[in-house]
This record gives sequence, structure tokens and C-alpha cells, in this order.
Amino acid sequence: MTAATPDAPLWEPSPDRIAAAAVTRFQSWAADRFGAPAEGGYAALHRWSVDELDTFWQAVAEWFDIRFSTPYESVLGDRAMPGATWFPGATLNYAEHALRTAEDPARADTPALLYVDETHTQVPISWSDLRRQVGALAAELRALGVTPGDRVSGYLPNIPQAVVAFLATAAVGGVWTSCAPDFGARSVLDRFQQIEPVVLFTVDGYRYGGKEHDRTETVAELRRELPTLRAVVHIPLLGTDAPEGALAWAALTSADTEPVFEQVPFDHPLWVLYSSGTTGLPKAIVQSQGGILLEHFKQLGLHCDLGPEDRFFCYTSTGWMMWNFLVSGLLTGTTVVLYDGSPGYPDVSAQWRVAEQTGATLYGTSAAYVMACRKAGIHPGRDFDLSRIQCVATTGSPLPPDGFRWLHDEVADDLWIASVSGGTDVCSCFAGAVPTLPVHIGELQAPCLGTDLQSWDPSGKPLTDEVGELVVTNPLPSMPIRFWNDPDGSRYHDSYFDMYPGVWRHGDWITITGRGSVVIHGRSDSTLNRQGVRMGSADIYEAVERLPEIRESLVIGLEEPDGGYWMPLFVHLAEGATLDDDLRAAIKATIRENLSPRHVPDEVIEVPAIPHTLTGKRIEVPVKRLLQGTELAKAVNPGSVDNLDLLHFYAELAASRRR
Repeated sequence: MTAATPDAPLWEPSPDRIAAAAVTRFQSWAADRFGAPAEGGYAALHRWSVDELDTFWQAVAEWFDIRFSTPYESVLGDRAMPGATWFPGATLNYAEHALRTAEDPARADTPALLYVDETHTQVPISWSDLRRQVGALAAELRALGVTPGDRVSGYLPNIPQAVVAFLATAAVGGVWTSCAPDFGARSVLDRFQQIEPVVLFTVDGYRYGGKEHDRTETVAELRRELPTLRAVVHIPLLGTDAPEGALAWAALTSADTEPVFEQVPFDHPLWVLYSSGTTGLPKAIVQSQGGILLEHFKQLGLHCDLGPEDRFFCYTSTGWMMWNFLVSGLLTGTTVVLYDGSPGYPDVSAQWRVAEQTGATLYGTSAAYVMACRKAGIHPGRDFDLSRIQCVATTGSPLPPDGFRWLHDEVADDLWIASVSGGTDVCSCFAGAVPTLPVHIGELQAPCLGTDLQSWDPSGKPLTDEVGELVVTNPLPSMPIRFWNDPDGSRYHDSYFDMYPGVWRHGDWITITGRGSVVIHGRSDSTLNRQGVRMGSADIYEAVERLPEIRESLVIGLEEPDGGYWMPLFVHLAEGATLDDDLRAAIKATIRENLSPRHVPDEVIEVPAIPHTLTGKRIEVPVKRLLQGTELAKAVNPGSVDNLDLLHFYAELAASRRR
């Protein structure tokens, strides 16, 4: 439906859709079996899920038929954060659950994976073949001496071999970690050297933007600089022969071997993910087999409403937690779409073309891509058959209100738009998709089940309809079990629990509305704080980037030694635009009218481009440090930035302001 009043929903699910949603059926079942509220809809279910945390997660485990090879003693052992212990005594295996659809004769020959590259040729991999390859590779990993707890790494694009390698690693109880091949050697080594992998899966190169990118020299450097490697496995994506001493992928995956799944404790490490590492070595974040299994079943099966009839396409790379989340679509028996290529090749419509060709029912992308499509003036609903898409989910940054409107107008007016927010830190969402709730423009639908999400003021007082710190006041199963090389847990503690002892502070500004929806305002660690009023950078980006002349922007708030406050706005202009007095006035007027006079920047400065992390997030904190006079080498980890040259501008600007 179209909003009739400013506060009316942009979209509401039909009664039939609500009745058919898995979360509706789960609530009814949990009411009969576990005493969950039968009435009151999602809000009542969420309240129960955080008030009765143990019972809720026990219900999730039973609803999704988690196979505990040894039973658990309790749901929560120690519930204090950090250090909460989940399902003590239980053993299980993530990969066993990811592959169990292959046990169904009716599904065994249907696609588990659909692989698409820039040629837009589809390659299906059936459930039975995926299971066979995982079984063969797991046996070879064991033959190489890989034992539970050993680290296995992938320098791989988003290809089926990456999924096979990850699942085989999980099957033997190894610990998976991956980087995308557009990461340079230094960036990869900053990550992999911390965890000392024993096996490296790698490609010879990759294709992106219609070009081949050779990676043989980078791989050779990785081999030299990772002395713990016992084996390197070569995947010839560009068709080259395996280098000397490397094993050939085909030889390791050709056997018809039934997989053997190592039964590991619930809190056994599954994978290591990494923070962006913009201001130091990336944090090596360890999450558990059981914790991820439960959290992803809940998130994908209840919140995303995925099942065997669905196809899940998310634009991602193996260097971003969304790849791990995407692969977990296998848990719900869903066909997972892997796209390896540029999001904008041969044109900005590329992702919509993949969604059409693969029949995606859930399509995940970035808010930045949605806004780029809007600016490019494309019409995906007109130009492509997107009738199978039930939901478009966006993440990476808050989806601006204009993004909601554009998806509704240009894709489908009966489209479930799920703006979601979470993080690498939990490899999941704190708030976002709920198939039974309405969608309001600019808002995430609700906090997720089992997530005691609150907005707090500096003293720890909960806020409603006011901006505060995003906190989670009860543990989640997928919270890190630890950081690698953090023996006393101090780095982990300082990352999340320093401001509010025993409570997870994520580092985002958030508003929880009176109707229970959520608004994300941007990172709180790059806070804009003018005259005592805290402001989110995302709000400014949303307003400024409505202007057709602005391609992207970056705002920084700087406390100055004399007690003053300088807030410049850096703008990357669209082709053909000029930053003249008229455009400066238009920018300031737009911000003043849409936000407030306090949000208006002191200066508007043109830049050649906006710097990002390797996973595409705007770099705010390092730029703030540079403007404060910190040397470039100390302000940012060079290997974490997509274009280091862009940062020299800010360093030079800081020097000129000090003169």
C-alpha cells in the first residue's frame, strides 16, 4: 500500500502473508509447548523472547530440530557478559545441519547453490553434489593432518569452491577464515598471520568489471609469509596450472566420499571474522559452531522467512560477514545464489539482472547500491521480471527514506523492504526484518527475537523516541566467544563492555520509537556533538545525497584546542557538477530544512572521492584523526583502506589549517 499520511506505513503484510509466515507458526507452537504468548503478535513474542531467554533459545533449538549428538545440561550456564556460556555439555556440527537437505531424496538433485559470474551464465550445484564434494574434501583435510581447532584459510571470491572449503573445514572441526582476492597481500597478512592457518585455499586470480586480475604474485607472497601452512590448494579460476608445491582442487574433490562430521562442543570455534582494522590490526573475532547455528536458524528461518522454496541472493564478497550469513541460507534448505563480479558491470542494473535470472525471492544488497540505482534513474520493476522477489533487504549503512520510497515505487508497491542493522561482531542483525510487521519509511521494523536491544543515555537510562547508544543487555549465542590473541580478554572487554559494565555497547546511535521500530543514526564513535546535541552522520548523508550533484559525502566533527568545534562536510560531486556558491547554498539549505540549523556544516569542501574500508564503509574515525593532526601512519592501517591516496588530502588539509 502507498502511504496516505506521513505516519502511515509504506507497506503492510496481508493477512494471508502473516498467517503463512514461519514466525507466526513458531509463535503458535511455542505458545502450546513453552508458554509463549499466543496473542499480541510479534511485540508480545519479542518481549517473551528476552524475558524468558533460556526458554526462547530452547524453543528455537527444538523448532529447527538441532541435532545435539550429546545433550545439553542447560541452555545458559553463565549468563554474564562477556563470557556467557551456551548449551554447556552439548556437541553438534554446523556443516551437518547445512547439508541435511541432501538427505531428502526429493531434494537431493535440486540446486543447493546457483553460481553466476559476469557472463551471467548460471551453474547449479545440487545438494547431493555439494555434500559429495564436502565429504571428499573433508577426508583430504584429515589426511593432511587437519584436526579440530586448526585454522583453514581461503583467499577466494564468492564461488562454489569457497562454500565447499568452508563446509569441509567445519565438518572436520577446523576454524574457517577468508579474505576476498581484491585484498592486497598486506591486508590479508594482517588478518591471516594472527591466526596461523595450516591450509590455504586460493585462486590464481579473479574477474571483475570485465577484466581479469592476476593474483599469482600475491599468492606467492602469502605462501612465503605464512610459515604455518602445511598445504596450499590451487583453484584455477583463470585456468592456470597449480604452482609448484600446491595441490590441485579437482584432485581433492573428485572422490565419492560420505562426509564425516566431527561432533564438537557447542562453543567450539566455527570461523574467524575481522573488524575493518582502520586504526590498527583488525580484531580477529571468533564465533562458535553452536552459537552461529542457532542465531542463523533464527535469523534466516524466522526473520527472513526462508524455506526450501526460496532462493537467497545477497551481493557480497568472502571478506564481509554477509558471505557467511548468505551461506547459512543452506540451513533452511534454501537455494543460495553466489554472484562473483562487479555490482555495476556491465551497468548499474547488474544486481537486478542476477535477481531476475536466478528467481531470487530474498535479495540482499547495500543501501549504497540502492541509492546509486536511484541516482542513475533506472527502473528495475519495469525492465526486469522481479515478480518472485518477496523481500529486498539492505545493510552496510542505514537505508535513507528516499531509498525506501524508490524501492517501493521502482521495484514493486507490494514489496517487503527490510533495512537491517547488526555487525561482523555477531555475524547477524540486532534489528531488522520481521515478515509480519508493517514497514515505515526510514525505520527498521523491530528488534530481533532474543535480542534485548535498548537505547541508553550516558548514565545507562533507557530512552524511547530519543537518540542514545545502541546496547544489548542480555547475551546472544553468536556474540564472540573471544578475540584471537587476546589471552586475558581485555581487548574484547574494551571493545564492547567498557562504557556500560556487563552490557554490550555496539557503537551506533539509535532511536527506539514508541511503536517499537528502530532508527539507526550512524556510528557513535565518530560522534557529531555540537552545542551538546549529538547528531548522527547518516542523517546528514541522507539529506545531502538527495541532491543530484552529490555522489557521496563525509562529515566530520572536530573538537578544537581553543574549545571551538569545526564541522566540515566533504563532497564527491557527480560528473559535470561544480561546487559553486549556489550548490553550497543548496547543500546548507537542504540540511537546515530536513534536519536542523545545528546540522549545517561550517564548510563544504570538494574531494576527488570518499575513502572507504575494504568492505565499503565510509572511513570517519581515521579522517577525524588526520584532521586532528595525527600522522597518516598512525591514524589508519594502510591495508584497510580502498584508496590510501585519498587520505593524503585530509592530512594536507590538517597541516594547512595549523599554519
